[in-house]
Amino acid sequence: MKYFGEGLSDVHKSLNKIIRKEDEIERAKSLFLDLHRELHLSEVSEGKENEVDRLLLDLKADEYIIMPTGKDETIAWVLWHIARIEDLTMGILVGDGNQLFDDGWKQRMNSPISDTGNSLSDDEIMDLSRKINVAELLHYRNEVGIRTRYIVKNLSSVDMRTKVPSSGLDKILSEGGVTEQEDSVWLLDFWGKKDVAGILLPCHASSK
Repeated sequence: MKYFGEGLSDVHKSLNKIIRKEDEIERAKSLFLDLHRELHLSEVSEGKENEVDRLLLDLKADEYIIMPTGKDETIAWVLWHIARIEDLTMGILVGDGNQLFDDGWKQRMNSPISDTGNSLSDDEIMDLSRKINVAELLHYRNEVGIRTRYIVKNLSSVDMRTKVPSSGLDKILSEGGVTEQEDSVWLLDFWGKKDVAGILLPCHASSK
């Protein structure tokens, strides 16, 4: 039976083997971008229709806020979470710059929070999911994805082996990307142990 993302684990394994090798930098970036393309709406990479298109563009508004059980999250929360994670890690830790998220995006998305949402209770996840403007959330995630592809295309082999800067971790905390709550702040320790290659490998923690 076919499942979402079939075959991507093999690409991930290949990427993991070469991502820090100086003579494989272009192939590594190409593999990353291949993976990235399949995890975003096709307009991000200007490619052909993919599984993300078929999944998200077929959903009805109320389906974004369904939480099947207390062990699950809503699709709206998942989209928010992965978009914020990518924005923070790529913009600040890999790109050594800024996140795209700001007060303008927060207002457009009508989001009650600014962090990744790791520490939210089920009730808070439902509150976020009911309030958030999904169309704007998808626009935000697209912009994050486009910026990620630009950053990766310009990385060098030296960049790949560069440790995540502590100043970037401090910036994420000060800008509210994570909170001081235990279920949120641990992300800084998680990211702080990595180099740029470790951030790029698509194995970001995504549990609440």
